[in-house]
Amino acid sequence: MSELTYRPWREGDDLALNELWGDPETYQSGQFRAAFAPNSSGRRDGGPNDGGPDDGGTTVPDGSWRRCIVAEDQGIPVAAAVVYETRLHPQRLWAYLEVARDHRRAGVGATLLTMLRREAERAPSGVRALRTKVEPETPGAAFAQEAGLRQLQRSRIVRVQPGALRLPVFGDGSEAAATAQVQDLATGSVELTDVVGRYYTDVHQWDPTGALPPGTVQRLFLDDLSGAHGAVVLRERPESAFGGTVAPSRKGRIQAFAVSYSQGATDEPTDVFLGHEPALPPGQAVAAVRDLLALIAHQYPVVLELDDSMVALSAVVEPILAASAALVLGAETLVVGD
Repeated sequence: MSELTYRPWREGDDLALNELWGDPETYQSGQFRAAFAPNSSGRRDGGPNDGGPDDGGTTVPDGSWRRCIVAEDQGIPVAAAVVYETRLHPQRLWAYLEVARDHRRAGVGATLLTMLRREAERAPSGVRALRTKVEPETPGAAFAQEAGLRQLQRSRIVRVQPGALRLPVFGDGSEAAATAQVQDLATGSVELTDVVGRYYTDVHQWDPTGALPPGTVQRLFLDDLSGAHGAVVLRERPESAFGGTVAPSRKGRIQAFAVSYSQGATDEPTDVFLGHEPALPPGQAVAAVRDLLALIAHQYPVVLELDDSMVALSAVVEPILAASAALVLGAETLVVGD
C-alpha cells in the first residue's frame, strides 16, 4: 500500500467508494453511508430534520455543520470519515468512518479519527465529544474499543408474540370500565404530544436532548411524515371529586401510550413506540406498560425498539424474552462515545 492522501469529500465519491466497499457490513453502516457528503458550514433557516425514533437522530439535517474526509490510494478513494451536528442530541457529534477491507489494520482508521477530532474542535456548537453506533463483535466495535470509546447505550429490536402477556382486567371487569381507561387517541393530540416528548427526554438522559417543543415532537414521532398512523393510551381509572356515587367528569391522566407506525406490507408486525408517563412511580410504570403491551399484542405480533434506559419496558420484556414469548430481531446496536 502506497502512502495515502487525504482531501475533502467531492461529488461522485459515493459511487467510487460503494463500488469498492460493496454492501454495508451492518445496518448502522448503511445508515451512516448516507451522511457522506460535501462539507457544510452551518444550519440554514427553517429547522432541520433530525430523524425519528428509529435512527436516534443520526440523520444529517439539511444545512447542518458537517466535515467529510476521503482517503485516496494513488488517486483512488479507499476510505471516508464524517462528523456532524444534530439538534436532537446536541451534546455529542455523530461520527463515522469506513475503510476498505484491504486497507484495514494499517492505521488508516486511526488517522481519519484523529482528523475528525481536529475538525470537531471547530464545530460551531462548541461540542467536541463524539459518538457513533456499532454492532457487537464486528470490526467497527473492535475499532471503537481500541479508540477508547465507551458504551453509552444498548438497543434491541424485539418482536413480541401474540398472547405473550395475560390480558389485564380493568375496574370491575366491565366493558365500560375498560373503555374508560383504554382509548384510541389522535396522533395530533396535545395530551399525547406532551407525554411522548417528556418520555423521550426522560429515557435519553444518558445523551440529553435539546429542547423538544410540541412541533418537534409531532414531526419526529407523531405526524404523517414520521409514519405514525394511530395511538392507544392507557389512562388512570377516572374518579369523581364528589365521591363514588357521582360520575367522573374528567378522563384519567395518561399512564402509558403506544404509537403505531405504518408498514409497507400488511402481513408484517406493526412497529410500535411504547412508553409511559415519566412521573409514575417505578412499580406503576411497569404495571401500565405491561397492561398496554398485553392489549396491543393480544392477537397480533408487535415490534418494539428496546433501549436499556427504558427501565419499565425492559422489566416487562426481559421475562418474556427469557420465556421465548418474544425474540430479538437482528443484532444489538451499541451507541459508543466519549
